Amino acid sequence: QFELLESGGGWFETGGRLTPSCGAPSYAFNNFCMGWFRQASGKAREGVAFINSNGIKTYAESVKGRFTISKQNTAHLLLHMSGVNPEDTGEYYCAADLAHRRCRDLGVGGMDHWGKGTMVNVSS
Repeated sequence: QFELLESGGGWFETGGRLTPSCGAPSYAFNNFCMGWFRQASGKAREGVAFINSNGIKTYAESVKGRFTISKQNTAHLLLHMSGVNPEDTGEYYCAADLAHRRCRDLGVGGMDHWGKGTMVNVSS
């Protein structure tokens, strides 16, 4: 069974930094598209950062220059977040598209496996 497990959420101050982590089966990292999404209260889930099986990365405009997605030892998918602000508050989800090596659809419908999320709160 393919499982994704997020950790690393919590309460943070504006301007701070954090690195949520997603544990996944090791074979996923070199074979599939993986990404991070977030969902603020009352809003739709949105894509934040994606990484192809070959390491090519894509970011939402709202996080470019502040967030970085990376793979750690084919065991964890990390989201390095810096300069956070209250608009970054939300539930952060790890996701994978097991049908494709390249991230083709950066929306919710492009992913077929999801973690349960980790909550990030940024205070002003």
